[in-house]
Amino acid sequence: MLTTSFQRGGDGGGPSKCDEHYHSDDRPVVALSTGWFNGRCMCGHFITINGNGRSVRAQVVDECDSTTGCDKEHDYQPPCFNHIVDGSRAVWRALGVPKDNRGDLHITWSYS
Repeated sequence: MLTTSFQRGGDGGGPSKCDEHYHSDDRPVVALSTGWFNGRCMCGHFITINGNGRSVRAQVVDECDSTTGCDKEHDYQPPCFNHIVDGSRAVWRALGVPKDNRGDLHITWSYS
């Protein structure tokens, strides 16, 4: 799992693909890599993320594009790896990961 800001001006780039809105980093929201996002089929669904000995329920609001990147629409970031979950600050806090250790965490997830 990676960390992403879903707020306006955050490193997530533009508004979320599911609803064309920005989301507070204080809400447990995630972006799924292209394959898991499955053409917006996951939009609005909740998943349970398990990691660091804890779990959190988060809403899917965006795609972490695994096919394109490095352009304005994707905030000039490279394409995501497959099998990635990008979580908001609220997700990391719920998993009990200190701010200076956020970045890459092995997790499992399932539909809630």
